[in-house]
Amino acid sequence: MLKVIFACVHNAGRSQMAAAFFNQLADSLKAQAISAGTEPGERVHPEVLSVMKEVGIDLTHAKPQKLTDDLAKDAHLLITMGCGDKCPYVPGLRRDDWPLPDPKGQPIEEVRAIRDEVKRRVQELLVNEDLNKSC
Repeated sequence: MLKVIFACVHNAGRSQMAAAFFNQLADSLKAQAISAGTEPGERVHPEVLSVMKEVGIDLTHAKPQKLTDDLAKDAHLLITMGCGDKCPYVPGLRRDDWPLPDPKGQPIEEVRAIRDEVKRRVQELLVNEDLNKSC
């Protein structure tokens, strides 16, 4: 099974959205996603909870977590969220960077746009890696 890590600094916004969309849309027999951060926040940003709820994804029980060697064990791909030099790095792990703005404190319309772009990128990743759910 392919393990994908979506990571940013605080693990309270973009990476949480990406992992949730990935796990909703991917074939669970082929792949799973987790999210993590280098400096995890206390909780998922309220504006992220709100916009994800609008599309039927409940992140109220999601908790930011630290990206550790143990968590990264057996992972195949690390996708970072445009956090520059602060982005996590795991030696030997294939990495891609999605330069997305941080939704924290943004107007709800901006957070929706970020959410939609995250979903689009996840869908593209699933097609490229042949990980979509079978119909």
